[in-house]
Amino acid sequence: MKSFKKSESFSGQKNIAFAESQMKALLEIRKKFEKEKPLSGVAVGMALHVTKETAVLVKTLRAGGAKVAICGCNPLSTQDDVAAALQKEGFAVYAWKGQTIAEYYQNLNKVIGFLNEQRTTNNEQLATIDDGCDLVSEIHKNYKKLIPNIIVGTEETTTGVIRLRAMEKDNALKYPVIAVNDNKTKHLFDNYYGTGQSTIDGILRATSILLAGKRFVVAGYGDCGRGVAKCARGMGAIVIVCEIDPVRALQARMDGYEVMKMEDAAKLGDIFVTVTGCRDAITAAHFSKMKNNAILANAGHMNIEIDTEGLRKIAKKSERIRPCLEKFTLTTNSQRQKTIYLCGEGRLVNLACAEGHPSEVMSLSFCGQALALEYGIKNQGNLATKVHTLPDDIDNQIANLQLKAMGIKKDELSQKQKEYLSSWKTGT
Repeated sequence: MKSFKKSESFSGQKNIAFAESQMKALLEIRKKFEKEKPLSGVAVGMALHVTKETAVLVKTLRAGGAKVAICGCNPLSTQDDVAAALQKEGFAVYAWKGQTIAEYYQNLNKVIGFLNEQRTTNNEQLATIDDGCDLVSEIHKNYKKLIPNIIVGTEETTTGVIRLRAMEKDNALKYPVIAVNDNKTKHLFDNYYGTGQSTIDGILRATSILLAGKRFVVAGYGDCGRGVAKCARGMGAIVIVCEIDPVRALQARMDGYEVMKMEDAAKLGDIFVTVTGCRDAITAAHFSKMKNNAILANAGHMNIEIDTEGLRKIAKKSERIRPCLEKFTLTTNSQRQKTIYLCGEGRLVNLACAEGHPSEVMSLSFCGQALALEYGIKNQGNLATKVHTLPDDIDNQIANLQLKAMGIKKDELSQKQKEYLSSWKTGT
């Protein structure tokens, strides 16, 4: 584990405390876990962005009786002061901001080593919490002996769920995993509101530019892309959407955005954000068409949505001009020079350049993580080896906790209404 400064630990404790003040729904689950200890006898290996919000989840799992180790799920997303604070509280933390790829996988393997130690030394049962499927993938490829002891896994993000469903299709998935990303209380809020706000936050921190009047190209119009487009328009940007799905492309148009191919948008855009969950949304063919001073950012989980390696190869020179901003000088076909800027090395702009999603929206997501883990453990042996979605009643429980935290009261069905909705006999 990396040694952090005392000052980092102190700062991390204050940031975690602030996050807790915004995550009241998750703290209600912590109170429940403290009483019931549903995670006793379970060691949890986590690969998540190590942020102040994640720290609140980690402490909640320990309150429920779990032994926990955590690494990052992205080389640039760890908040070092939070990692330091968690270490001081006795957690096994294998993460810091600015890891190399080799260090990233070394830390991932240290979490897996923790699971193996708990299995062999303390006879603990095991569970995983993943964001992007790297932890699950590494276990399946290189640590198959652990799989019989793993009760359940959970997955946080769209990219990870896509990978898990591919594993399931190939009959490669060997233990049940709950797609927390598919909770309504996750993707309709975290992906939409969280990604929208935090992506804009990351771009502004990286560049300090004015968005109003800029042509802002969003690649991908899923929940995340819709959130980014909405926030960009709210800041006065002229939004263009690029999408492969015909329904989403139509939806973007009906929402009032220009919709076109990236090859056409490349000529127009001032700012480009990728949120596709796929590779090569922006490639060298697009770089060559872009205007001088175009800005690129990625809000998808993997750093292959923008072909950053291709950009580095064709650039005449590159330099870091701000902490999270690189300048690339390219030679055009007319032998003139132009500049393209890249935020956060093409990694998650909201975490590489800012602090990730606001605490309140992450409370919803991490309620889902905590309750998914509890659900998997309670249903041990009864869950098929596939990707699962949490039952609606748990999703509704999370929504009710958040409504209560916000001081909001909602209507309830009367008995007559319940009878009407459950009957087919009453007609016109």
